[in-house]
Amino acid sequence: MSNREIAIDLIQKLPENASLHEIAREIQFIAGVREGFEQLERGEGVAAEKVREMVPSWIIKSDYLPV
Repeated sequence: MSNREIAIDLIQKLPENASLHEIAREIQFIAGVREGFEQLERGEGVAAEKVREMVPSWIIKSDYLPV
């Protein structure tokens, strides 16, 4: 399936009232997942344990978010 076909299929599955932001976000998500799979196929993946070590550094601590 081509990228164009994937985008068309995705858009057709979204609700009629989906905003352009929502459509763009869905396309961006699918593009990211596909890129991740392509990286894995090229042997560029990151081991799950390494990711677990990295996750705490991704968390933003804020007074505005529940703990």
